[in-house]
Amino acid sequence: TAPLNVYGASKLAGERALLASGAASVVLRTSWVYAGRGQNFLRTMLRLATSQPRLRVVADQHGAPTWARSLAGATALMVAKLGFDSASWQPYQGVYHLTNAGQTTWHGFAQAILDEARGWPGVVAEGVDPIPTSDYPTPAARPRYSVLDNGKFKRAFDLALEPWDVALKLCMADLSAR
Repeated sequence: TAPLNVYGASKLAGERALLASGAASVVLRTSWVYAGRGQNFLRTMLRLATSQPRLRVVADQHGAPTWARSLAGATALMVAKLGFDSASWQPYQGVYHLTNAGQTTWHGFAQAILDEARGWPGVVAEGVDPIPTSDYPTPAARPRYSVLDNGKFKRAFDLALEPWDVALKLCMADLSAR
């Protein structure tokens, strides 16, 4: 780990404190979490797609979009497997990565969102233009590559999340049914 900003450093400090406490615990690291509700990248792209003919999105940062429902389901299955006896958690204590499988860029994620939303009422955006991070400055530095390896989680719990693009299709189908 090499946090690039205060947020990342505080998350790492929290993980270390939890694991050092001796409490029965498992740390799950994830990335690029989105859902059909709340404030997140998916909702922002859908909102912008109703007011802008073209979107401009960073194309040089790589990660794994993770649907909150996929994450919640796998976490529930993990907890069910471990049970509620703290002794059963002992052999599994540690840090695990849990994201939807595969990887893309923010630009690729935005394009996939727009492709799924094509034909929805109010959507006027026709495409997504790739831009470098330098064209979209943020107060906090962002990693160029934040793809996590889910292998340890899969081996320990015999669980894996579906590919990010499949999860996105499921989320969008859920949204369009509302």
